[in-house]
Formats: sequence, structure tokens, C-alpha cells
Amino acid sequence: MDKLIKNGIIVNADATVSGDVLIQNGIVARIGDDIEHSGADVIDAKGKFVMPGGVDVHTHFNLDLGNIKAQDDFYSGTVAAACGGTTCIVDYPGFGPKGCDLYHQIEQYRFEAKGQAVIDYGLHGIFQHVNQEIIDEIQSLVDAGIYSFKGYLTYAGKLDDQALLRALSQVKKVGGLFTVHAENDAIIEFLRDRFLAQEKKSPHYHALSRPARCEAEAVGRMIHLAAIAGNAPLYVVHLSSALGLAAVKTAQAVGQPVFAETCPQYLLLNEDRYDEPDLGGLKYIMSPPLRKKADNAALWQGIREGHIEVVATDHCPFDFTKKKALGGRDFSRCPGGVPGVELRIPLIFSEGVGKKRISLTRFVDITATSPARIMGLYPKKGIIAPGSDADIILMDPNRSRTVTHKMLHENVDYTPYEGFTVQGWPMLTMVRGHVVAKDGNFVGEKGFGKFVKRKIA
Repeated sequence: MDKLIKNGIIVNADATVSGDVLIQNGIVARIGDDIEHSGADVIDAKGKFVMPGGVDVHTHFNLDLGNIKAQDDFYSGTVAAACGGTTCIVDYPGFGPKGCDLYHQIEQYRFEAKGQAVIDYGLHGIFQHVNQEIIDEIQSLVDAGIYSFKGYLTYAGKLDDQALLRALSQVKKVGGLFTVHAENDAIIEFLRDRFLAQEKKSPHYHALSRPARCEAEAVGRMIHLAAIAGNAPLYVVHLSSALGLAAVKTAQAVGQPVFAETCPQYLLLNEDRYDEPDLGGLKYIMSPPLRKKADNAALWQGIREGHIEVVATDHCPFDFTKKKALGGRDFSRCPGGVPGVELRIPLIFSEGVGKKRISLTRFVDITATSPARIMGLYPKKGIIAPGSDADIILMDPNRSRTVTHKMLHENVDYTPYEGFTVQGWPMLTMVRGHVVAKDGNFVGEKGFGKFVKRKIA
């Protein structure tokens, strides 16, 4: 059935206007004043902001680390996303078997998502080694709609500089995007081993073992490697520090195509969390770790000034009970990651727009438009315009809620944002014209989400 959203305030990244939105066949057909359309299902948006659905380009559903698996699969994770106002995700698969090709994890994750996801989804390619076979596969993956590829500078699948240069050069050649987890592995290993030898094993030392310089060095090195590889477009995931941001700004100032993403945890939480009693600090074990309040402020400024284009989540949920069981006696054994896919939109709206850190249009830009544009989803996603998918949320700026993990749909036993008071909440979420969440409840259909092929328009 056609739908007509009336009496709302339509907010895109470039403008805010009062008007109506007519939706036909899952597509935005018309925007205007006082639209009438016989037989349409009318949705009254009076007092609400009508916004593009959120686009979260950094999630980890179904992540299997061998000794532990993420709590959210593609069903529970996308249900949570929908209830929080996100209408499309792009997921990072975990590492596959040693020596596997690039297709292995893409095919595995498409199998796991099909019939499960309730919102639309894409996938990133993952480098865990680089040889000629891998290089030769990149073009065909781009042709198949896998536009972005991730390399790690730490963990078991880390790449050395030669491998990075080969991958960067080929991704640049075929018109793709290279994304990077930028932490210096040698620094981490050196500091971690020192702390463990000194029996300093509490969560506090997780942050100390991965200092801001660890991130900044890796970001700077990747920027130089990308420049040497022909100015390959580079996307830095989960930027956490003022020092890392400084390296990004320097590159952007000379016109290098470097994009930066941060996450709500790096904007709203700080390293004091690692000292919570009863091993509470394990809840916040993530990589990179939480930083200082000054870093929070610097990242908000980076968003305001346009140096940070995207706020994603790095949603990687492991139960606190399991974190304690594995890491209670040794921070280095605790699985890293925090949940957040359901709260990104309301948190950034409340803490950003509500506290006047950013404008309403900038909010839409960092949560929907820029991630869609950078990751090859635009203009089907990330904008309310004729011809775009009718991925729309109705945000009630007057709705206030206090966050508890029990109110959320994420399949995990805690939230790092417990007790936050949020002003503004998505009251309706629509994917391709279908209402999938309403008043905080999931009302969609399992398997409704479609795989989205991505490319730069």
C-alpha cells in the first residue's frame, strides 16, 4: 500500500523543511506541501522529525572468536538496529580459516544473514593475508557490490607494510575503499607483556597497554602508505583519540582522501570506566580502548568541523558474565567489544543535537548521509528524496527515556550506557516503505532485509 507521511519536519543533511512525503512501491515518490493521495495509508508526523533511516557501517554480527561468539546474530542484531532507528548496516565479517580466499567469509555471512536480517545489509571484504590470488579477487568482489575492504594492523590477521601496499594499490586501481583498524601491534605486545609480567592484570591496564600514541602512529603510517599507493582512499574505523584525529586532519589539509569514523563510546565514555568495582571495567574492554575526557571533546570538535564524517557503532556484543569468566583474572583474555547498535541514533541525537554540540542537519549527515555516501549506498540510502529507498524514521524530540539494558532488544546482558537519560527517540522505523518498528517494538518480518550491492554513484 502507498504511504503518505504528513505534517512532519523533513530533515536531510543539507536542509530542513516542513512538508509531506509520498511513498510508492517502497520508494520516495514525492515531497511537497499538502499532498493528497487517494487510498494511501496516512502517517501523521506532527511534532516529529522525518529523517533518513540510520546507516551503521560498522557492525560485527555472528562474530565467532573460537572460544566465544557474539551474542547478536543477523536477526537479533538487526531487530535491535531497527528499534533504534537504523535501517541499513554494513557488517565486517570475522576472520575465516587460515589461508581462505576473500569470498569465503562473504559467502558465509550472506548465508547467515539471508532469511534472518530484518533491515537491509551490506558486507565488507576482509584481508587476513595478501597474495596474488587475493589481489586478483578484489576486482570481482567490487563488481559483486563489495566495495570496501578492511585490513588490520593488529590481531592474528594483521598485515605487514608490504601486504598493505599491495592491497591499497589494487583497491585504489579498481575504485574501492580501504578501511583500517589502526593500532600498532608491536606497542601493544610490548606493553601488554610488561604489565602481565608485573602481575598488572586488572581492566585498568587494558587501556594503558593501548595508549593514544599506539593509535596515532598506526593512523599516520597508514596515511603515508595510502599516499605512496597512489593516494588510495582510506577510511579509518573507530577513531578514538585527539592524537589520531590530528593525523587525519593533517592528511585532509593537503587533499588526501582520508575519511574518519568514530563511535558513541569514544564520544560519551572515558577511561574512568575501567576502574568500576567488581570487575565492572571488563564491560568496556574494546580496542582501541576508552580515552580521556579531552579526547571525547576533541572528537566532538572533529565532527563539528567535518574532519570526522561518520558515527558508527562497532557493535560487538559479548555478555558481561562471559567477559568476567574469561578475563576476570587477566584483562588480555577478555573478549573485546561493546554493544551499541540500538542506541546510536538516540544517543547522538540527545548528546549531540540536544546539548547543542552539533546541528540537526549535521546529525543526519554523520548517522545516515555520509556513511551512505562514503560506503557506496547513496543516493538509495541516507537521504529522503524522490527515487531514494523509503528508509525513514520519525524522531520524537520530546520523548525522554532512561536507558536500561532490559528495555533494549540487543541480545546481551548489559549496556555500557546504563542510566543515560536520552532526550529524543525514534518512534517509527520504515525500511523500503514497510514499518519495521513502532513505539519501541519490533513489528517487522524476519528475513525482510535485502543484501545491498554497493558502489560509488
